[in-house]
Amino acid sequence: MERSSRLLGSLLLCFSVAVLIAAASLYLNSDSRLGPSLRLTQASWQETVAPDYAPPPARVDSTTLPAAWQQVALPFNPPIALLRQARSGTSGAAPQAVRTSWLRVTVDGMPLQVRHLALYGVRVKTDGTIAVYINGQLTHQAQQNGPSWNSTRTPLWFTLDNSPGSPPVREILLRLEHSSASQTAVSSLRLGPADVLRPAYHLRMWLQQQLPGMLSAAFMAVGVFAAFVWLRRQHEIAYLLFFNLSATAFLRGLHFYVDLRVENDWFAWLTVNSLFWLVLAVHFFLCQLHQRPLRWLTRALVAVTLVIGALTMPVLAVLPNMPTVTPLVYPVAALMSVMACVVGGISAWRHSAEGRLVVYGLFACTAMGSTDWLLQNNVISAEGWYLGAYAPAVCFITFGVLMYRRYVDAIAEVERVNASLAQRLAKREAELEASHRRLREIELRQTISDERQRLMQDMHDGLGSSLISAIRSVERGNMSDERVSQILKDCLDDLKLTIDSMEPVEADLLLLLATLRFRLEPRLEGTGVTLLWEVRELPTLAWLNPSSALHILRIVQESIANILRHTRATEIRVGTTASADGVQVHIADNGGGFDVSQTLSHGSGRGLQNQQRRAASVDGHVRWQSSAAGTLFTLWLPVVRNG
Repeated sequence: MERSSRLLGSLLLCFSVAVLIAAASLYLNSDSRLGPSLRLTQASWQETVAPDYAPPPARVDSTTLPAAWQQVALPFNPPIALLRQARSGTSGAAPQAVRTSWLRVTVDGMPLQVRHLALYGVRVKTDGTIAVYINGQLTHQAQQNGPSWNSTRTPLWFTLDNSPGSPPVREILLRLEHSSASQTAVSSLRLGPADVLRPAYHLRMWLQQQLPGMLSAAFMAVGVFAAFVWLRRQHEIAYLLFFNLSATAFLRGLHFYVDLRVENDWFAWLTVNSLFWLVLAVHFFLCQLHQRPLRWLTRALVAVTLVIGALTMPVLAVLPNMPTVTPLVYPVAALMSVMACVVGGISAWRHSAEGRLVVYGLFACTAMGSTDWLLQNNVISAEGWYLGAYAPAVCFITFGVLMYRRYVDAIAEVERVNASLAQRLAKREAELEASHRRLREIELRQTISDERQRLMQDMHDGLGSSLISAIRSVERGNMSDERVSQILKDCLDDLKLTIDSMEPVEADLLLLLATLRFRLEPRLEGTGVTLLWEVRELPTLAWLNPSSALHILRIVQESIANILRHTRATEIRVGTTASADGVQVHIADNGGGFDVSQTLSHGSGRGLQNQQRRAASVDGHVRWQSSAAGTLFTLWLPVVRNG
């Protein structure tokens, strides 16, 4: 972060230096760029006075003007005695309201004859009407509606007809109206083909008006975005300060790009005081960044801003002559800016990389504004560049970088939070997995215990009781060997069924019945009974667990055992069918049949009752249909159990 801050500060400084170098190179290379045109660098000057602004006459003979002509060089930068002017502007004397500066340029040696000539001047500075006379005839005028403040960035440009037969251009006379307290300045002039001079004019217009206007609008757009952010996050006052800064910078330079009709005194008041507002906004922004209140400096800057605003307000008329006071007030704004730079830079040097970047930007803007002050007060050549026009670009770059850094830092913070959440989630998942594993182990142990308990209970109720009955009968000697053998075979079948019920059948009833067939076929081979297997595909029974499987096996086994014991059947058919809500297992024989209702109502039907009980335990039911031709036993099982 420290390296990136220094890099961005260096880039900002390079931009400011590049603006200076570009302005100097454009000025130094102007002769080579303008080709075959005549540069006018010598003129005669005089000044007249008038009670008020007046429209320029249609014709003027320069020899009839009342004052004496003085030789001057172009660019013409008459010196300004600021303190003397300020005293005279605020004293009781009543100076003349309007002065008119006349500049006469003699044209000799046009390089070539072309149809369309153009007169181009980098700058003509005045706050009144500009009129241009060619050979004494009014040819061009600008700022006709009285005093204006937006001419300093607008080059002089107009074309004139130089058709064959037209008199050659011998004299160019400039009439510049201005208030008694303001001064004028005129750059050197260019006279030549319009096609040759037009690119230089358009380049100057683009660099001094259009490009700064676009940069100022972009800065304002970012400021509006910051205002909307502040509306959602009102605890972050820096966004509001940024909006105030962009809005103040935009409004201060708006008159350079839009023709505003504002009274001179109020316009000067807004122009002067907006500089103090800008410095104050930047100071508050710096305090937000380096988190140091600097109360003494804040009170001083606020006090100076309020005092200057009150003293220069036209309504109070404490300092009524703004054109003379303005050049003296600007250094106060520059001093405030330097103080904010120095103190803010010291405070932010070890506490805020963003604060240092803002200090770099404020220093660059102050340097650019200082060159504007020198140019506006004729300290440097009138052909120079107003670099303050690019101060919004410096602010846009500075605060754009701040927003970019905050955006990138926010993304990095979100990524760090996401990574932390991912780590916590992975840790929590590991804990849950371990907990689930322990639960599965506990559940498995419980299942084994329950299954062991079930098997023990089943063996006790079935196999155990049968063996105990056989043992007691043998001890009493009232049971034949054949009966003992049958009981033991039944016990062995029960044991086999219990073991088979523990085999996984994957909810497939057919697989369970196939296991039973495997157990029954060897036993049926010696009985002379034929087993016909006519099962069909059945839907899976999701509820078919070992306990349910044992019930089904014993129901089917009991039915086949009853056929073998109590009928003289020679054929047993086992089949299956399916319906929408259940499946059926059918067992049919060709034996003698029996009375179902009588068997169930007397104690001899204990086996049938056991079948009913076991079927009910799996939400199924059994049914018998018996006649002299045989018996059909049906076991119905649900596809989905209610529980």
